[in-house]
Amino acid sequence: MKKISIIIPCLNEEEALPVYYRNMSAVMGQMAEVEFELLFVDDGSTDRTLRLMKEMNQKDPRCRFLSFSRNFGKEAAIYAGLKNAKGDYVAVMDVDLQDPPELLKEMYRAATEEGYECVAAKRSTRTGEPKLRSFLSDKFYGFINHISKVRLVSGARDYRLMSRKMVDAVLEMSEYNRFSKGIFEWVGFETKWIEYENVERAAGQTKWSVRKLFWYSVEGITGFSVAPLSLASVIGMVFCGISFFMILFIIVRTLVWGDPVSGWPSLVCIIFLVSGIQLFCTGIVGQYLSKTYLETKHRPVFILKESSREEV
Repeated sequence: MKKISIIIPCLNEEEALPVYYRNMSAVMGQMAEVEFELLFVDDGSTDRTLRLMKEMNQKDPRCRFLSFSRNFGKEAAIYAGLKNAKGDYVAVMDVDLQDPPELLKEMYRAATEEGYECVAAKRSTRTGEPKLRSFLSDKFYGFINHISKVRLVSGARDYRLMSRKMVDAVLEMSEYNRFSKGIFEWVGFETKWIEYENVERAAGQTKWSVRKLFWYSVEGITGFSVAPLSLASVIGMVFCGISFFMILFIIVRTLVWGDPVSGWPSLVCIIFLVSGIQLFCTGIVGQYLSKTYLETKHRPVFILKESSREEV
């Protein structure tokens, strides 16, 4: 009998956990030919999330849990789940039911009968999502696909079912700065995409603000493209060229018409503009330098506080 491990990252999800377990139990009952383990990862929750995980573990041996010593982020939770998953197939799923558990049956069929190493889900619509977030998300996918060799599918979720071979490949990428959507695409393997309409949260509140999503997008861009560094170099060359021609213009104007003192306000504006461009380019370099700095520290991606049994 094949075994499927489901990784469920959780941060303050005491409202969503019982709803998720009830729905997932129904799906597991419909897939009697498969053995399941539900691996809940507590990402430093401050509510009753961990207590509920322990209660589920006592009632249902299929439920395991990992609890971090603090909040390390969803990427660390996914990585910890992948390291500790025992199944022949491993799935990543959100606890808020925005990743419909019912799709798991179709994913498993595609993986076993059609031979796909990965079966992933993507939203065909964004109904119910704030328009600003939808707009920024679409622009992000368009931008990163333009500057990176890794192609990200617009509307893609972390929700996917992967073979053990693909999971092992992902675990070989033990980098500290993680962007799972990019990592899943970078390792390759043929992926089948299943579309579904957007589903709103079943309970609780989203933990992803626009600010967090912005920095998450920066993580993806700096992790899978060096185009911003090239952009900084191009901007520097352009402004050097402009400066060279302006110097020639000033020399010619001085020789022909003299050198009247004028244009101080415009000069100040130009100084501010050039200084801003310089700081912008320095900031781009700083982002890549900070990533390198964090990688060289070789700090662990996560630290476990406790678990349902001895884990890695």
